[in-house]
Amino acid sequence: QVQVEESGGGLVQAGDSVMLSCVVSGRRTFDKYAMGWFRQVPGKEREERECVATINYSGDTTYYTDSVKGRFTISRDNAKNTVYLQMNNLKPENTAVYYCEVSHFGGITTEVYVDWGRGTQVTVSS
Repeated sequence: QVQVEESGGGLVQAGDSVMLSCVVSGRRTFDKYAMGWFRQVPGKEREERECVATINYSGDTTYYTDSVKGRFTISRDNAKNTVYLQMNNLKPENTAVYYCEVSHFGGITTEVYVDWGRGTQVTVSS
């Protein structure tokens, strides 16, 4: 049984930094999967989650949505089955529930992701 568990969210002030972590268990070949961080705001469905960042299986190819480029960094440690999202200079509009998702191929829409966690809330106050 695959489990995806996000952690690291919380209430922070604008300009602060937060690092999210995501541990995937139950997949023997974590290093064969692409990973993505998505965020969801109230009133949106899973299919409407915004892709924040993705990383390929080896960690040498990444994608960022324009609004976070230069502020967020995605990385992974395949030895620990873990992916991270370092978020710097946070803004109130970054407030959302952040989800970690697992994909065979990668992409920027949730339809290509096969496993995901319950999410971690990040709230940025102004």
